[in-house]
Amino acid sequence: MALDLAGPATDGLTRTAAGVRRAAQEYPDGAVWAVGNAPTALRELVRLAAAGSVRPALVVGMPVGFVDAADAKAALRASGLPAVSNRSAKGGTAVAAAAVNVLLYLETLEREAPA
Repeated sequence: MALDLAGPATDGLTRTAAGVRRAAQEYPDGAVWAVGNAPTALRELVRLAAAGSVRPALVVGMPVGFVDAADAKAALRASGLPAVSNRSAKGGTAVAAAAVNVLLYLETLEREAPA
């Protein structure tokens, strides 16, 4: 399915949700997904996972904003997906990137720890 991401919303999707749908086609299994801005992107990812179209290894869901951000994060936590999120309207791209960086750092420490 080809989506026009440069034009108006397709099938009632926002451009960010359409982008998640397109990325899910390329990376359906085992990807780490980080969402730091648009709650609609996180909602689409949760919807795709519920439909069996994508199986993430981890979802870092930290969208920011007073419109639907906290509810989208609650939907992520309720989805049963392996996830990291916060419970407020706060978040953003920098917070999502920081969470991913901490997880990478912890993984590196674990790998380098003496046996």
